[in-house]
Amino acid sequence: MHTTGKQTLVLALGGNAITRPGEPGTIPQQFEHTAETLDHLKPLFRSDARLVITHGNGPQIGNILIRVEEGERRVPRLPLDTCVSDSQGGMGYMIQRIACELFRRERIPRTAATVITQVLVDEHDPDLTHPSKPIGQHYNQEEYCHILRDRPHWILHEIEPGRWRRMVASPRPLRILEEEAIARLVEAGVVVIACGGGGIPVAWEGDRLVGVEGVIDKDLASSLLARDLRAQKLIIVTSVEQAAIRFGQPGQQWLETITVRQAREYLAAGEFPAGSMGPKIEAGIDFVVHGGEECIITSTAHVARAVRGEAGTHIVAS
Repeated sequence: MHTTGKQTLVLALGGNAITRPGEPGTIPQQFEHTAETLDHLKPLFRSDARLVITHGNGPQIGNILIRVEEGERRVPRLPLDTCVSDSQGGMGYMIQRIACELFRRERIPRTAATVITQVLVDEHDPDLTHPSKPIGQHYNQEEYCHILRDRPHWILHEIEPGRWRRMVASPRPLRILEEEAIARLVEAGVVVIACGGGGIPVAWEGDRLVGVEGVIDKDLASSLLARDLRAQKLIIVTSVEQAAIRFGQPGQQWLETITVRQAREYLAAGEFPAGSMGPKIEAGIDFVVHGGEECIITSTAHVARAVRGEAGTHIVAS
């Protein structure tokens, strides 16, 4: 099923939209940042565009897993797919509650609803045996040594000199099982919150759905959802206003509009690291190649201007 008529936008919120680097990430802090983020989206809420909001869960799923580890002597251990579903419910509630408050305060005639979203993956995906997705907080050298001693089953990767993160499997999304339900809500004008944390990874075993131990990349899942909904724009919200080549180096160049071909060339040249901008560019390419009008990469504060073509990096067909 796909939506018709009005323009459909899928907004993929990054982790910084809800949890700031260096903060403990308390629930009051997360509500505060969610409110700040949605406040920037008011021009879109006031428009007649159909809106879907997706979101990451990196810091939150990391914290949930720590709770699981700390509590396993007292309560049954939760598998990773269940942890993802917990983050979907909790973060969906947070976004939905703040959205409802904003709609009431600003007299915007909209409603919001969260859809717990399962995403089909290949149970033989190679990433399931070669974890590649960083989750949770950053650890310094001292914390890294403690984790090696106390949690030897964790896989840690040095993201940058002296800073480590936990790595988990990240299978590629193949199909969004709740796509039709999401489409019907979007068609009815509901602001839908879906594919939280990339969606809950599941696979078919005969006639039975089983959870898969992994965390799906939020941007790739958002691209797949945007394709299914025949959305015109996929907006990937991150911590910078634009993507750049030679980022942080002499000759850094901010990118305004790039074609799919240029984006692929920059990816192949290693301009977009796998742990940060790379998946966003890959998701943008995938969306446009499959018929999307454009993918926009920008920061929260610039989303409304970017939709008008006044900010952000725009990936287009040609």
